[in-house]
Amino acid sequence: MTRPDGTERSWSTRREDKQRRLERAAAFADGRVLKPDRIVEALETIIVSGDRVALEGDNQKQADFLSRSLAKVDPAKVHDLHMLVSSISRPEQIDIFETGIARRIDFAYAGPQSLRVAQLLEDGKLEVGAIHTYVELYARMFVDLTPRVALVAAEKADRAGNLYTGANTEDTPTIVEAAAFGGGIVVVQVNEIVDVLPRVDIPASWVDFVVKADRPAAIEPLFTRDPRLITEQHILMAMLAIRGVYERHGVVSLNHGIGFNTAAIELLLPTYAQSLGLKGKIARHWTLNPHPTLIPAIESGWVESVHCFGGEVGMEGYIEARSDVFFTGPDGSLRSNRVLCQLAGQYAVDMFIGATLQIDGDANSSTVTTGRLAGFGGAPNMGHDPGGRRHASKAWLDLKTDTSPLARGHKLVVQMAETFQSGGVPTFVEELDAIEVGQAAGMPIAPVMIYGEDVSHVVTEEGVAYLYLARDEEERRAALAAVAGVSPVGLRHDPARTDDLRRRGLVAYPEDLGVRPTEAKRSLLAARTIEDLVVWSGGLYQPPARFRSY
Repeated sequence: MTRPDGTERSWSTRREDKQRRLERAAAFADGRVLKPDRIVEALETIIVSGDRVALEGDNQKQADFLSRSLAKVDPAKVHDLHMLVSSISRPEQIDIFETGIARRIDFAYAGPQSLRVAQLLEDGKLEVGAIHTYVELYARMFVDLTPRVALVAAEKADRAGNLYTGANTEDTPTIVEAAAFGGGIVVVQVNEIVDVLPRVDIPASWVDFVVKADRPAAIEPLFTRDPRLITEQHILMAMLAIRGVYERHGVVSLNHGIGFNTAAIELLLPTYAQSLGLKGKIARHWTLNPHPTLIPAIESGWVESVHCFGGEVGMEGYIEARSDVFFTGPDGSLRSNRVLCQLAGQYAVDMFIGATLQIDGDANSSTVTTGRLAGFGGAPNMGHDPGGRRHASKAWLDLKTDTSPLARGHKLVVQMAETFQSGGVPTFVEELDAIEVGQAAGMPIAPVMIYGEDVSHVVTEEGVAYLYLARDEEERRAALAAVAGVSPVGLRHDPARTDDLRRRGLVAYPEDLGVRPTEAKRSLLAARTIEDLVVWSGGLYQPPARFRSY
């Protein structure tokens, strides 16, 4: 195109640059299939210093062959990359910062590598663009963080490049689409290259290269909780939540965060909640990874549907046999999708309930603590009240406190936390560590996971605080302090004020809810071991070896 000043401008520079890179990389491929023993050389050709690179690291599935290969490239040839990694789970995803291959990262969660991320940030070897929620990071891939190269994982490919993602689709389609239609290059590691795929999850036209990995993609059983580790305190808190939140508000659709408290709730549905006559009235529709601890509730007829962010190791056979409950393909495998499930968890469910590492006196919470940059995952997305919601439900309307005809309901955002963690570390603190961590890292805002203004309830072993009923900030603080035990926040509580809050329904202790702490026994759990879960599943659940003790 000729400009008014007579100069020429190309409007396809990204496409032209991509074509040049593909032509150079063709020396290491047979058609679209890269040679595994030349993968490092291929990456040195495909990736250019300073590129923005999306490396698939999901909650469970990891493009680990590609991440290990990326860590082997020559830093003199490839350096200062800007990495987009939703979940930092593997050592080599961080090694590349120590060697200078990468410089900047935008991420959502860094649980297994949180200490190293914090240390490299302190050492000046890593820059954090932002700590996102999952949907936020994916959304920015279509706005200002479009990747030049995407390194992802799939179960199988054919020689044309069509992909079958299998039970752990997770982030793959979103990352691939952002790169493929934004002028980027898509490289996919697969476990197998076959002639015929069970189904086509991503078409070949979106894919530039596939490579057979040296071993199956790493998948972590992140959502498996061994019932043996559920304590009586977890059970007490689960009983309080069932009576004080689920029953009280008629919660039908929900998301459970990871933890032993929520695992206890799942295992109490066929027993304790059944004894309360709640079957069919609560907990019918879920946005959830396929938690093994949900098996007894499914088998007992409590659960009508589960849409999943990702899969879970060992649950494949069970899911295939329960297609009325799970979203599955004609081949029987789970069709998970993290973006769509996050959207469902944001707009379509009535309640998010999850745990955290710290909560301050205003109910702000964070999993970022001193020396640990863990990130948030999907909690900020699902753990807030979306103002764009327009459909009503009983639970949503139940939190309506304004009688105005224009008033709207409120999503239940429940923080469920023990007042103290192991080692006597208080969960309830005067000030979140996230404030100091954010300042030290030069972040423009403190890395808060869920803001207090969105939190409707807090459940502890002491009781339930109904924060949505508070008339002002001071009353919210008083209600929270009433259930914070002898933590720094709990020590503020005034017994006389608490009595008034209990009379007015802003605070409920076990006796107010008809819960007897002496009944919080492990015998209430529908399954008390992993073996019990296998039995409930009729042998369909095949737990990973590390969870087997039978």
